[in-house]
Amino acid sequence: MLVGHQPKEFLLAVEALTVSFDGFKAVNDLSFYVDENEIRVIIGPNGAGKTTVLDLICGKTKATSGSIQFRGKELTRMKENEIVKTGVGRKFQNPSIYDDLTVFENLEISYPRGRSVFGALTFTRDAAVRDRVHEVAEMIFLKDRLNVNADLLSHGQKQWLEIGMLLIQDPDLLMLDEPVAGMSVSERAKTAELLNRIIKNRSVLVIEHDMKFVEDIAHKVTVLHQGQILSEGTMEKVKNDPKVVEVYLGH
Repeated sequence: MLVGHQPKEFLLAVEALTVSFDGFKAVNDLSFYVDENEIRVIIGPNGAGKTTVLDLICGKTKATSGSIQFRGKELTRMKENEIVKTGVGRKFQNPSIYDDLTVFENLEISYPRGRSVFGALTFTRDAAVRDRVHEVAEMIFLKDRLNVNADLLSHGQKQWLEIGMLLIQDPDLLMLDEPVAGMSVSERAKTAELLNRIIKNRSVLVIEHDMKFVEDIAHKVTVLHQGQILSEGTMEKVKNDPKVVEVYLGH
């Protein structure tokens, strides 16, 4: 290495990641790198290992071998709650919001508690929390819905609320599994706008099937097939890669 040459610091560095379920390698020697302030989209046919990759990063599934470094910290040795504390937020396919609470209360309850001995017991609705709730509600297009019960929201609004519940915790990496599934066209466009807005201070890793949406948001696309990278690069490059065309259209 050249003297004075510093290797590039990635937000997330996944290297030689492998996970076997009863001898079947769901993820097979996978390496990819995500930059700060990047929207990375992982695409691929069903069973390619996309959701498993997110499960490995957030600690829900343990790797058989390989490394996941997040801001230089090795995640494969950490528990799920420790990974959340390092700044990784994960939204699953189905919204896990509190239907019987208002939008405001859902956001408030997700606000990271102070480190006081009493934690939640001393939690009061102070100005800082209120301000942050209003700030996030505006980002997720729900500022005029703060007093509405979550069960009265549309499907798309529920998805935004859950993204908001992660955003209020201020993660450095936000992972979303099919965020626009079941959304209307206008909700999809707004979700693309939302993701492009929130990456000023963080990176977003998205799994998605909707190619139009992928084109609207992706800085870089990683195509998985049978647990390995088939292709990687801009949407334009990936879309015209003969290997990708064959996997998607060649059956």
